[in-house]
Amino acid sequence: MDDAPEIQVPEIPARQLKDMIASPNPPFTLDVREVWEVSRGAIPGALHIPMNSIPNRLGELPRDRTMVVYCAEGIRSYVVVDFLLRQGFRDVKNLEGGMSAWEYLKYAGR
Repeated sequence: MDDAPEIQVPEIPARQLKDMIASPNPPFTLDVREVWEVSRGAIPGALHIPMNSIPNRLGELPRDRTMVVYCAEGIRSYVVVDFLLRQGFRDVKNLEGGMSAWEYLKYAGR
C-alpha cells in the first residue's frame, strides 16, 4: 500500500487559461507531449519538456509563478502536476482536456 499522502491536482479549463494568458501576469505553460505531437501545434510561449524528461529538468521550471501543464488530453499532464506538487512546486495546474480542449476553443472561435 502506498503511504504517500493524497494530493489534490488542481485543473483549469481551456477558456480560463486563454484569459490568463491574455492577462498582464500570464502563467508559465509547460507542454509535456512528445516531439511529434508538438509539431502539430502548441500553446504560444509554452516550454516543451517531454513527460519522461521532467525529473531531470526541474531546474528549468519556475517555482515563483503559476504554472499550467498540458498534454494531448490532460492525462499525462495530470501525472506531471501530481509529481511537481510532490516536489514542492506550489501553484501548478493541469489543463483540463489538454490540447484537445485548447484546439476546440480556437476552432469554436471562443
